[in-house]
Amino acid sequence: MPMLPKLPASLLVGLGILASRLSGLIRNKVFAYYFGDSEIAGVYRAAQRIPNVLQNLLGEGALSASFIPAYARLLAEGRADDAGRLAGAIFGLLSLAVSVLVAVGIGLAPWLTRVIAPGFTGEHYVLTVRLVRIFFPGIGILVLSAWCLGILNSHRRFLLPYAAPVALNAVVVVTLLVFGGQPLDRLVVWTTWGAVVGSLVMFGIQLPTVWRVASPLRLSWRVDGAPTREVIRNFFPALVSRGVAQISSYLDNLLASLVSPSAVGVLGYAQDVYMLPVSLFGIAISAAELPALASATGARETVAAQMRDRLTRAIGQMSFFVIPSSVAFVALGGSIVGVLYRGGRFDDRAATAVWLTLAAATIGLRAATQARLYASGFYALGDTRTPLRYALLRVGLAAGGGALAALYVPTWLGWPPMWGVAGLAAASGVAAWVEFFFLRRALQAEIGQLASHHLESAGLWLCALLAAAGAWAGLGPMRSVFPSWLADLGGLALYGTTYLAAAVILGLAPVDIRARLRRLGRRSSEE
Repeated sequence: MPMLPKLPASLLVGLGILASRLSGLIRNKVFAYYFGDSEIAGVYRAAQRIPNVLQNLLGEGALSASFIPAYARLLAEGRADDAGRLAGAIFGLLSLAVSVLVAVGIGLAPWLTRVIAPGFTGEHYVLTVRLVRIFFPGIGILVLSAWCLGILNSHRRFLLPYAAPVALNAVVVVTLLVFGGQPLDRLVVWTTWGAVVGSLVMFGIQLPTVWRVASPLRLSWRVDGAPTREVIRNFFPALVSRGVAQISSYLDNLLASLVSPSAVGVLGYAQDVYMLPVSLFGIAISAAELPALASATGARETVAAQMRDRLTRAIGQMSFFVIPSSVAFVALGGSIVGVLYRGGRFDDRAATAVWLTLAAATIGLRAATQARLYASGFYALGDTRTPLRYALLRVGLAAGGGALAALYVPTWLGWPPMWGVAGLAAASGVAAWVEFFFLRRALQAEIGQLASHHLESAGLWLCALLAAAGAWAGLGPMRSVFPSWLADLGGLALYGTTYLAAAVILGLAPVDIRARLRRLGRRSSEE
């Protein structure tokens, strides 16, 4: 029996994230059906944001940036015992830290709610505090799941850790369906408990594989080993630099709460859609490249050449997917939001508000995805401080511009207050470009000039714009024949097919699809 071909790491990460995001879209669709853009939806989003900052900063952010390079380097050097001791020590220390922070978070929930949602009062404030206290234990479990992700990624097991959130989303969906007849204030409590149970299931399904591939693990709380000290030393700069998206999201959430509780819900729906390409292409490609970049060995120039080659290819892959995503969010955002959310309490007014916010956020989409890749390059070099500096710059610019755009510009121009949420998203996008520029310049100073993709990018923009024009032309006739959701789905399918066909014809696809199809045809005929 012929062996199956080994799939590229970025594809495995992408497949895992795709499964996770698709299940997340189903969860959000069901959530939107029951909650719409109600104030209770905003309460849930705000409560979820507080412990989520902890999860992403300690887990998927700082832990991945500091732990994976050190652990992968030990494996590449054949030091399996030292790698097992490092993994065990980090798990022990992380468990201790998370236990303390969860307890503190539960106790400080009233004050944390005041900080992240200062616009909430009365019943909204009380309910948010209750949900925060329920969320915290589940988020603590998710931080430990990030340790599993670091182990599995370093052993080139990419699919399981990125697909594991499917279990969490499934539990939440079942909870919504079972308790959907309850009043909204009760339903939101049940939904929160569902997220906690789902977190435990997500962690549990990864543990058997971790124990098998990472053997021998030696659990401890010792910090005397050099690799452990290296991880701890790099952890705190990465805590801010890798978690900048979460810090920015926290500040956006705070400012949106000052507009209205429903504005928090609108912002959350838009961010869920915006994060699809960020996760599928920015996070997936960066996560797949980090262990490979950290494993590069040899003289300084040899390592730099290897990094330039990998980063150049990765940027080309990102551009192929992120550019059409940007065009689709602006030109076809109404169709995207309609397909994903419209129904139940989520009406046309809510869809328009989310589309406007999504289109504004798209300003920084390409910069945000590539900045993650450049940050991974620095982490592979053992430098977590350079990304930190530019992450702080981004946060400061986004906060200042967002406050101005959300709270003052609509009043000055006589616009509805909800337009301030779109201004908030646009300010974050502009700040992302500033971070991107400085990160790219600093990384090139370390490893040399990265190849330019200007010509290829121009061709991809042209393909995407032509595809959008074709989709717009087709939407009118389709809406006169089919239901709106089916017409929107058809328009999006037409857009994607046209873009892919144009890119293949012009030779702009990251792989030679035509050559692969010819080889597949020859293989089928031979069989």
